[in-house]
Amino acid sequence: MQMPPKQSPYNPDSHLNSSRERKMCEFNVILNGKTVFKDVVYAKTENNSVTVKSILGEAKEFKNCKITEVDVNATRLVLTALKP
Repeated sequence: MQMPPKQSPYNPDSHLNSSRERKMCEFNVILNGKTVFKDVVYAKTENNSVTVKSILGEAKEFKNCKITEVDVNATRLVLTALKP
């Protein structure tokens, strides 16, 4: 008799993903209506700036900006420039 996979205490449905490949969400960074950085997998806001990193490890800092929208379905991370 085969036992079901052990469930993670953090995600009770984790056994459902065990046989499937996990997909990573990669965002396009939008500033002033234009795509300014692609394939972002990490974003951090600190001291009126946003630092993003791509799947390849490239990093870019957007000073005097804030994150105003994160849309997973459209894979968009929208930044807005802060007024000086």
